Amino acid sequence: MPETDQNNSGGVLSFDLTARPWIPMLRVDGSQDELSLREVFEQAHDLRRIVGDLPTQEFALVRLLLAVAHDALDGPQDIDAWAELWADEDCFAPVGAYLEEHRGRFDLLDAEAPFFQTAGLRTAKDEVFSLNRIVADVPNGEPFFTARMPTVERLTFAEAARWVVHTHAYDTSGIKTGVQGDKRAKGGKVYPLGVGWAGNLGGVFVEGRTLRETLLLNLVAADTSNLAIDEADAPAWRREPCGPGGAERAPTGVRDLYTWQTRRLRLHFDDSGVHGVVLGYGDPLIPRNRQHREPMTAWRRSKPQEAKLRQSPVYLPREHAPERSAWRGLGALVSTEAGTAGGPEPAGYLRPGILEWVARLVTEGELERGFLVRARIIGARYGTQQSVIDEIVDDRVAMAVVLLHQRDRRYAEQAVAAVGDADLAVNALGDLATNLARAAGTEMEGPRSSARDLAYGLLEAPYRTWLAHLADTDDPYARRTDWQQQVYGIVAGLGDRLMAAAGDAAWQGRIVQLKHGTEWLNSALAGKWFRAALYKGLGRPDSSDMPPDADASPAPETTVKAPA
Repeated sequence: MPETDQNNSGGVLSFDLTARPWIPMLRVDGSQDELSLREVFEQAHDLRRIVGDLPTQEFALVRLLLAVAHDALDGPQDIDAWAELWADEDCFAPVGAYLEEHRGRFDLLDAEAPFFQTAGLRTAKDEVFSLNRIVADVPNGEPFFTARMPTVERLTFAEAARWVVHTHAYDTSGIKTGVQGDKRAKGGKVYPLGVGWAGNLGGVFVEGRTLRETLLLNLVAADTSNLAIDEADAPAWRREPCGPGGAERAPTGVRDLYTWQTRRLRLHFDDSGVHGVVLGYGDPLIPRNRQHREPMTAWRRSKPQEAKLRQSPVYLPREHAPERSAWRGLGALVSTEAGTAGGPEPAGYLRPGILEWVARLVTEGELERGFLVRARIIGARYGTQQSVIDEIVDDRVAMAVVLLHQRDRRYAEQAVAAVGDADLAVNALGDLATNLARAAGTEMEGPRSSARDLAYGLLEAPYRTWLAHLADTDDPYARRTDWQQQVYGIVAGLGDRLMAAAGDAAWQGRIVQLKHGTEWLNSALAGKWFRAALYKGLGRPDSSDMPPDADASPAPETTVKAPA
């Protein structure tokens, strides 16, 4: 099959994204394929998920598919309309006619309105730049860490289409070359205006068993509380083509935000592929207080911004921490401590609107309590004034939707408390590592950090398994006890290994300074404090495992407490 089609105007190149394969998909049977937009919706029941070049590309493409679905289905307007879609195996049938109607705006190479691009975009010197500017897996100045070193010479049209979508979502900030017609350009440059819209977010969406389920689970109804969707909400392809420069305006809803044109770009190509790009800034959008528009991130209250702006509350997207696995941050996903900002004191954080929506579905009985979903988290960590992407976060937590139930909070409370059990045990192990190092007279921070990392690593798989089956019981409190016993066994075993490896110096010990005076600290005393801390926090899992003096409280002034 040729790389491009010839359109009807006589030899002009065309790459129609509604008909040409360009989205890489994983099928339910484990095979991979590349499909067109039309094929993705036709076969959604047989597809597992998108497999992009990067996780951030997958997030950007999911949002693109959701914008198509929202617009083609004109909703759903309410939960009853959503329930009809969920029950209809052929719910995406209207998408085919919709794509046909708008196919002219989905041509990547169109001369007048190329997909997600600006026709005729040029610099004053007619410069054409390397594709490194839009391919995010080529770190600037770090060519030895990529398979494409040292530069990207060419992309297929399918690859280029994916990176165009990704650029609007995650492009870096920094000084960019000014384009003709952009009034913001000074001396041929436009100074930093921020990263692509999704780059501001701690991205969250819900995965089902198939792509069909995933799209429907994230298809938020227009009447969802705390989410504002205007009647005029429309995706980029139903708006006037973008000219050079940017427009200051507010988003109209999810279709608008999912396709927000944060950049102005134009691909340069020949009949065998794309070989260059012109890239500039597009429509700026400040992420502050967008919680009523953007549902695919959690939000945190910013006291510094409130003081600076003299208004309250001020919410910013809650970004993901690369060093913290998703299961350890479960509270931000399922806890209702965030609530709404309607109380006397505004909430410290707000959980993602997508999860509020799924909570509504299970609370109103549209989803069975034991229905299993995966909360998928994807985000980018930027460095050096947001001019490079340092790290990408990609994780998921499988859980039954009952954890999101708005009126039965028992399961969510025990799930979050179980993370607290893990934190308590890991902190106790860190204290043990610190005390063993103190007893031996060696450096303390390295052993403490290594012990904590090892413990979290060994607890992760058991917790995920425990969480996925939490809905199998009518008594989540009993399951919590089972989990505490698992934690005790795993971490106590790690403590035994640390003590065995501590060596003669720690066994002999030395005098250390305490708040109340001095004491002889050795591995035996450090071990006693460690077991007592586990017992106090997790209970007695097995009486034969406990030393006779385990009930003694640890001396807090002899340990260096780990940060939460």
